[in-house]
Order: sequence, then structure tokens, then C-alpha cells
Amino acid sequence: MTQGKLEVTVKINELPESKTVENGWQQFEIDCDGRIISITVKPKVWKKLTDAQANYPQWVAAIAGKMGDATENGFVLLEPNIQVFERKPKAEAAAAT
Repeated sequence: MTQGKLEVTVKINELPESKTVENGWQQFEIDCDGRIISITVKPKVWKKLTDAQANYPQWVAAIAGKMGDATENGFVLLEPNIQVFERKPKAEAAAAT
């Protein structure tokens, strides 16, 4: 049998509502087609999202991690990592070429 690694990537384009848990960590939930993904991140990782909200008119964040314990409506995302990208409007991209 071949071993594999299951990793989940969730994409968002707006800042989720969060609550502060111990040591400044932020906890939030994302609704993905009816499945609720629970995510807890360090303050440094949360800052990537808040910086994107403050600095970019449009942005996309990719949150990747391992599928953790099942919850009533979804699951917990373990070891989340966030990458944020500025989203350029398509009209500007066409005008530049």
C-alpha cells in the first residue's frame, strides 16, 4: 500500500469573525458548502489576514492544514498555514497588456 498525506486547502477573500483564545491565539470558523471548518491560529499568522484586509482592496487567502477531529457540522483544521495574495482586478490586467 502506498502512503499519502491528506491536506485540506480553504480559500477565503474576507476577514472571518474571530474570538481570542489563550495567549492571543485567534479562533474562527469558515463555512465551506455547509461543512464548518474550525481553525485556531497564532497571532503572527492572524496578522497576515488583518494586514491583507488593511492593505489590499481585494485579496485571497489560502489556508492549508491537516484534517483533524470531526465536529458536529465539519472538522478541525490542524497545523493551519496561511498564504495571502493580492487580487488584481481583471480590467487593470487587460489594460496593462
